[in-house]
Order: sequence, then structure tokens, then C-alpha cells
Amino acid sequence: MNAQSPRQDPYVWNGTTYRTLLSPEDTGGAMSIVHGVAGPLEGPPTHVHDAEDETFLVLSGVMDFDVDGIRFRRGPMETAFVPRGTPHTFRTGPEGATCVTVLTPGGFEGFFAEMAAGGFELPRDIAAVGATAARYNSRIIGPGMARHG
Repeated sequence: MNAQSPRQDPYVWNGTTYRTLLSPEDTGGAMSIVHGVAGPLEGPPTHVHDAEDETFLVLSGVMDFDVDGIRFRRGPMETAFVPRGTPHTFRTGPEGATCVTVLTPGGFEGFFAEMAAGGFELPRDIAAVGATAARYNSRIIGPGMARHG
């Protein structure tokens, strides 16, 4: 375990620039922290993480969430918590958004890096995105709130 590892180079996927701030290697697998800067009206398909809780801290802009059918908005310095096993999606506001996401335990951040490295696009590559998500103990279950394509 490293006391402090250097920040990883940013990578871009699905309209968001990601940077892993704290990796599972730094925490003995306990968590990871990812910084994301997303453009307007961006977001993922509706999905479920079977292994991780996910906590969002919005730093700028707004994000609209749908967590298990409950819709709500969060703005700067507001949080949203998604327990593992819960269907969820989100969409950034018309100005985009910046947030920090804490994944507990860590590990799922590798999904974003794989998506960026593979150049996958939504909705074109949804089958490949779903197959990769499954390797990270996640399932895509619907289209989400953002419009892709």
C-alpha cells in the first residue's frame, strides 16, 4: 500500500474526463476516488454495481440522479449515495458538472480506463460496454437519462 501515489493521467470516455485520485492499491482495496469533469447532459446508461457503494460529491454544476426510481438533483457541495445492488443513472446539467466519486470497495475505476482505451461509444458499442461492465461486477439495465447518438 502506498501512502500517496501520484495522480494518474486523465482519460476521456462518454463525454467525461476522468482522473483516479486514490486507487485501490493505495487503500488495500478499501476504496478508490475518481475525479470527473463532464460536458452538458452527459451520463451513463442505467446500471447496477453488485460490488460497490458509490458516493458522489458534486463540485460544480448540477447532476440529476435517478436512484431506484427516485429522481433528485444535486449541486455544488451536495452528495448522492448509491448503495451496491441499486439501479441508478445520472445526467449532468446544461453547463456540465464536475464531481468526485468514491467507490467502496475500489476497483470499478478500471472500467472507465478500459472504455477510454478501447474508444467505445454509446450507443454504438453498448454490447462491448455491457460485457466490460460485467467483468467489473456491474450490469447495464436500461438507457439512462442522457441521450447518446
